[in-house]
Amino acid sequence: MTGVDMVHVPYRGDAGALADIIGGQVQVYFSTPAASIEFIAAGRLRALAVTSAMRSPALPDVPAVAEFVPGFEASGWQGIGAPRDTPTEIVGTLNKEINAALANPTIKARLADLGYTVYASSPAEFGKLIADETEKWGKVIRGANIKPE
Repeated sequence: MTGVDMVHVPYRGDAGALADIIGGQVQVYFSTPAASIEFIAAGRLRALAVTSAMRSPALPDVPAVAEFVPGFEASGWQGIGAPRDTPTEIVGTLNKEINAALANPTIKARLADLGYTVYASSPAEFGKLIADETEKWGKVIRGANIKPE
């Protein structure tokens, strides 16, 4: 969206990448909140921006990229799925119990401490999120002419 040319350096996880950015071997790293928030809090890592559409409640002084690149949003998310032929009543029960756990103040607070925002939803809403994200990133891949190696 900005035309910035960056070299992608693949890592096998956050540990090596965070060691290299803290050690000065790389200049920028897109990290997950859980992996980097303690380094940010300790002053060992400087957060430049969050990639979610809005600022993170865990890092309220860190701007969102969208504040200076309108329309930018690249949020990571996690969800729980079940096999396609799982009976509807079982999916409903699982969804109800998972949403209840996510509403638990202790769990919600721990996830917030790790920099995550909880979005409990229905199976239909989660399916729509997956479809929307697939379409969004498909456009990015096609627009950048990205090909598998």
